[in-house]
Amino acid sequence: MLAVLVFALLGSIAAGTKWSTASLTPNLALDLEGGTQIVLTPVADSGEDVTSASITQAIDVIRQRVDSSGVAEAEITSQSGGKIVVALPGNPSEETLELVRTSAQMAFRPVLAIGNPTPTDTTPTPEPTESVAGTDPAAPAATPEPTAAAEEPSDEPAKAAPDTPSDAAYYITPAVQAQFDALDCTDAANLTGGVNGDPDKAFVTCSQDGSAKYILGPVEIEGARISSASSGLGVTSTGATTNQWVVNIAFDSKGTTQFTDVTTRLQSLAGTPPQNQFAMVLDGLVISAPSLDTGVIISDGKAEISGTFTRETAASLANQLNFGSLPLTFTVESEEQISATLGSEQLEKGLLAGLIGLGLVVIYSLLQYRALGLVTVASLVVAGLLTYGVITLLSWTQGYRLSLPGVAGLIVAIGITADSFIVYFERIRDELREGRTLVAAVDRGWERARRTILASDAVNFLAAIVLYVLAVGSVRGFAFTLGLTTLIDVIVVFMFTHPIMQLIARTKFFGQGHRLSGLDPRRLGAPGTRYVGRGRVVSGSATPEDAPVEDAALESETTTRVPVAVGAGGGGGGGLTIAERRAAARAAEQKAAADAPVDASQQSEPESGRTEGNEH
Repeated sequence: MLAVLVFALLGSIAAGTKWSTASLTPNLALDLEGGTQIVLTPVADSGEDVTSASITQAIDVIRQRVDSSGVAEAEITSQSGGKIVVALPGNPSEETLELVRTSAQMAFRPVLAIGNPTPTDTTPTPEPTESVAGTDPAAPAATPEPTAAAEEPSDEPAKAAPDTPSDAAYYITPAVQAQFDALDCTDAANLTGGVNGDPDKAFVTCSQDGSAKYILGPVEIEGARISSASSGLGVTSTGATTNQWVVNIAFDSKGTTQFTDVTTRLQSLAGTPPQNQFAMVLDGLVISAPSLDTGVIISDGKAEISGTFTRETAASLANQLNFGSLPLTFTVESEEQISATLGSEQLEKGLLAGLIGLGLVVIYSLLQYRALGLVTVASLVVAGLLTYGVITLLSWTQGYRLSLPGVAGLIVAIGITADSFIVYFERIRDELREGRTLVAAVDRGWERARRTILASDAVNFLAAIVLYVLAVGSVRGFAFTLGLTTLIDVIVVFMFTHPIMQLIARTKFFGQGHRLSGLDPRRLGAPGTRYVGRGRVVSGSATPEDAPVEDAALESETTTRVPVAVGAGGGGGGGLTIAERRAAARAAEQKAAADAPVDASQQSEPESGRTEGNEH
């Protein structure tokens, strides 16, 4: 099973190198391969000073674009003076570079339609064709009529002018509807953002988390009209604080007038959802699409957005709105290629450290477990092939890149994998010390060792998940490889190491405890040998549960257990038959009787004494 998995994994990579863009080596991250570094200077369109909060939100916007475009291990940081440094590994495409340079904007648009994130199948059902029974088979086949080429959907509105910005009949043209039907918001490529759309036309886009897709009307309020946004617990009309997290938003004077017009129109559409909703669009993606409470018209420019917010989600939305209130333009200060000279040197040292660690593990295993240590070496080789294959496959299919922290995770994995083998082997040796045969020791030792192995790997995997969730940047590479190798360790131990031990336990070399096998009972300090039935002598104090049923039954019929001395005629790997053991017992009794002192009175009158005994 495991061999099939390894061959399938490596075979798919080999096929990908021939018929696709796969490579036999994993892609390397920025610190190991180098790449492109872009230095951006954010400038506020209003001329105001750029705050640190705006810089942080700008970094989040750029990270959303880069991560969704499939570029892994990118480094996005801020420098003194409010500059943003974006470092992309390898040779990024021009489309990716343009995503980094594009400015982010916010706008409020009316919602015209909402749909599921998956594409909608609009293929028409073909009409059934009629057939005439009894058609002359010699008649020539009818020539099919040529079909007209598929026409592009029209982008012409159904009427001359819209009644309101929420007029779906005007803005949802056949071309817009076709784009909406074909949009797949589960595809990360459609969540990159950076495309804001024509402010005077309908706009088809996804939610930021990819949970829904929208058809939006023209822009009604620009993000610059927001004066402030904050999050907190809701407050009732009487001043009491609720337990519901809300986002409070306030507009400037121009935005107040625009928002009053919007809420007035949405109230007239209260019975026709989703046209009673308005969408907040940041960087071309919908971050929220609230509806208006019935009978509410906001004329003071202050709105409260409520829903299923948590403290974190409410704060995130408030930060995004504040970022939209100060639209930034990214000026490219410099763009250059960076090398990985330092990273290459560190990689060489890291690989050297890994090889040294692997060599020490192999040496220790061979010294401690002798021939059994070869099972450790074979298991490490299988684990290495699986890890290399999975990382290379992820580099091809998911854009994963191996960073220097990721290499550190692979080195740590050597110890994690070897630890599982040591736990298993020591459990087997403990069972041998208790007198069990190797076959029984392997089965019993596995039952006890697998719980320990699973508990240890579960702790490592949980630590990797927590580190991956909380960390950013290259530290995630360490967490990812740590979690990946932990899962591979479980697969190798269960599907390779344990089956191999079951096989070698039935071989003569390991089963009879050769002194070089690492499973010699005498070297492990097992107790002396004893008779367990059917003329067999085994090492240690074997329990009846380890012996066959017929052996235990025969042993129960034998009242005397005679220790067998190890030496000529009875030691080592062989044993005495029952008749030989009984003869040896009788000889020992006769010798003991001959050596015992004899009473004088018993020697003089043996017959009379026996008679007296009989008479009594």
